[in-house]
Amino acid sequence: MKSMIRAWIGCAVLVATLFSASCQKPFHEETEHYVFVASNVTLPYWQDAKAGLMDGARTLGVKAEFQGPATYSPEEELDAFKKAVDSNPSGILVSPARPELFNDAISAAVKKGIPVICIDSDAPDSGRILFVGTVNYHAGMQSAERLATLIHGEGTIIIITIPGQQNLDERMRGVQEVFKKYPKIKIVETVDDKGDPRQANDQVSSMVEHKQKLDGILCLEASGGPGAAEALHRLDQAGKIPVVAMDKNPETLDWIERGAITATVAQKPYTMAFYGLKFLDDLHHNIVHEFKDWKTAPVSPLPTSVDTGTAVIDSSNLAAFRAAEAARPKQPSM
Repeated sequence: MKSMIRAWIGCAVLVATLFSASCQKPFHEETEHYVFVASNVTLPYWQDAKAGLMDGARTLGVKAEFQGPATYSPEEELDAFKKAVDSNPSGILVSPARPELFNDAISAAVKKGIPVICIDSDAPDSGRILFVGTVNYHAGMQSAERLATLIHGEGTIIIITIPGQQNLDERMRGVQEVFKKYPKIKIVETVDDKGDPRQANDQVSSMVEHKQKLDGILCLEASGGPGAAEALHRLDQAGKIPVVAMDKNPETLDWIERGAITATVAQKPYTMAFYGLKFLDDLHHNIVHEFKDWKTAPVSPLPTSVDTGTAVIDSSNLAAFRAAEAARPKQPSM
């Protein structure tokens, strides 16, 4: 008799628990969605970030969109950001190509109650909640140290970048700090490739063809490395002029294998997007209870900056790096 009573009580508890669980409001609403606005959605770098965003969305059980211009256009990216704000999302990740263009729009979105997190490129003078990405000053120092070692601390070099873009300017600041230790290294030109490998190719080709003395090439953005490498390969200079690139797009890794790029400083766009989305979700749901609500808090309850780090890839670890990336589970797009 006692065993029957215990069994009946157990069933009753189980039914009550299941009923209670079925009546609970889901943590994530069906209308909840997040938007990532990138500066050039066609680049492999941003496709890697998109993969992190979508994997993060699956993990959380939320909807996510990846938007932005198909070419480098700060104005078009700003338009995409404003459209994202108008859709009233649960949060926005953005990589502002020109921070000064985005400051007012970001601040207005946050005042509207939409949390905004900067990814990869920061807008520190805006109302953004936090920055997730590389400490670009350190990345610039790391790049400069590698090139200085390759050219034995002396020689004439060019730098390929996009002047005026906050994250790249920070890398340049790191480069200049390192080169103070190497007075025999001379920067003969700073090339603006506007994020287009063809422009890097054309300008490097012109220098080589006009017999400009080049002892090294330092690239502070992703397109410069492949553009410079292709030019050197075509002009039979591959491997003769060291190239230190930025990021790990497939073309850059191919040129390392072929010997035209010596090394690259790889960022982690997948990680930036994955954790950026998690931070947005925490803000939307007020997960961190230091204050009642992030919207009315005197300071953000989250970190103000998260460094996702870098890794140097060269011929010594290229195969291991590619094998690890290939082993990463591939999931269908949302």
